[in-house]
Amino acid sequence: MGISRRAFLAQASALGAVASVGFNVNIAQAQQSDTITIALAARAPNGVNPQQTGLTGGDNWAIHQVFNTLVKADPGTFATTPEEFRPSLAESWESSDDARTWTYHLRRGVEFHGGYGEMTAADVLFTFGRQLDPSIVTNGKVLYQNIQGVEAPDDYTVVFTLERPDPLFNGSCIATLPANIISRAAFEERGDEFNHSPVGTGPYEVVDFSTDGIVLQAFEDHFDGIAATPNLRIAFIADTTARTLAFASGEVDMIEGVRSPGWIPQMQQRSADTIFDATAPGSFNSLHLNLTQAPLDDLRVRQAIRYAINNEQIAAAYGELATPMVGVIASQFPGSVSKESLPENLRYEHNIERARELLAEAGYPDGVMISAFTSQREDYASIMLIVQEQLRAAGIELDLQIIDHSTFHADNRSARNAMPLQSSSYPPVPTQPLLQWLSASAVVQPDGTGQNNFSHYGVAIDGVDDLLEQVQDEPDFERRIALVEEIEQKVLTDLPLLGIITLSYVIARNPRIDLGFEVQSGYAYWPLNQARVVS
Repeated sequence: MGISRRAFLAQASALGAVASVGFNVNIAQAQQSDTITIALAARAPNGVNPQQTGLTGGDNWAIHQVFNTLVKADPGTFATTPEEFRPSLAESWESSDDARTWTYHLRRGVEFHGGYGEMTAADVLFTFGRQLDPSIVTNGKVLYQNIQGVEAPDDYTVVFTLERPDPLFNGSCIATLPANIISRAAFEERGDEFNHSPVGTGPYEVVDFSTDGIVLQAFEDHFDGIAATPNLRIAFIADTTARTLAFASGEVDMIEGVRSPGWIPQMQQRSADTIFDATAPGSFNSLHLNLTQAPLDDLRVRQAIRYAINNEQIAAAYGELATPMVGVIASQFPGSVSKESLPENLRYEHNIERARELLAEAGYPDGVMISAFTSQREDYASIMLIVQEQLRAAGIELDLQIIDHSTFHADNRSARNAMPLQSSSYPPVPTQPLLQWLSASAVVQPDGTGQNNFSHYGVAIDGVDDLLEQVQDEPDFERRIALVEEIEQKVLTDLPLLGIITLSYVIARNPRIDLGFEVQSGYAYWPLNQARVVS
């Protein structure tokens, strides 16, 4: 289903008007002090099993409260170096000098919900065994391909052996959402029902699961102490207007925000007290250029596009939610490059005249037309509409079609898009976006197979596969980061994709709720066990 540029802009304006009007209602309306409600932008929950496929962002919020991983980052942050990870179900750990053997010493006395007993190494082996079993379909399976084996010398020790060194193993694998530890006994007893009636070790346990949402209750025997608020209600309200009005009326305490230009200022106009919790960097928004399609197979055209796009202007449209990107990796993460660190020819300062010169050199003195499509979701469409206007100034006419979000992803997976914008969140593990977006083995295929290398880099032209091999074989963290920076420069030379902006995931929060920490970075969900009603 398509939508015209004019219709999208009218739709966006209507959303802004509704948000503004809605805040005439008292945002601080009294609510129960023993319950916190958060509303997410999805129609209904799919499940609360961390290994279940097809999970939504709302499901992830519930999973993060119900389960624990072996290690974790501080609340509201990402751990960006090996030293920044903290104990959770494992109270200590160590790795070998070659970063290929990782040993975790489990906390004793950790209880599962529902009387399922103590968590031991057997549950850890069961959790990761399912991820390593090729016959079982699990969420995030690709994250565990580097694990050669897992064993338990005793009930409180687990040893991982890796195929290749990984100094960031805690970030790339152990602290990820699908690595939350599940109860073997409960899983085997409940079967498919485990998806809706899960058993973890987290600060909250599921007491009700329905199409309306998920109700959680504080787990009194949690190893890190009982949660500050007795009950959490995770509501699912896909419609932006309905979600905003529910927040304005005080029916819910927190809502998933809209990542479109002007949304936060419009909300602030009617309630200056509203708190906005935003992750940085949030999602990486990168524009992939299909090297198999003319005129994008010409480096000079790709360079013209890079010079014509003004990242700083796009970021400014989103205010504090956005940061301009230089290369592939977000500026907040190790492995990123700054303009100041690059040679002048790779800085690509905004220059319309230089863009027009390059087009003329490529044989397009009168400009060029490129057809592409993007999702109608607010963040995708608004970024691409700005890009369309910027390219037009340089003589590049982007024939842009805005289509249904699901159709957009399906068509991208079939290699049909000349310039797909990809929006993905990543931890500070630089190998993840590099492997998924740039390796030849991840190239997208016309039959829908393949992965997320939409540019065909490493196949249409020589890529960075040799450097990626070196990165994956490097056990030293600092040397690994230096190799990532070398890849960044190679990508800026070849321009198979363009980093546009990072865009924060944002939650609007009623000031009566105190989270107990400040949200700075991290995934698009965070712990709520410290959250409490303060007024």
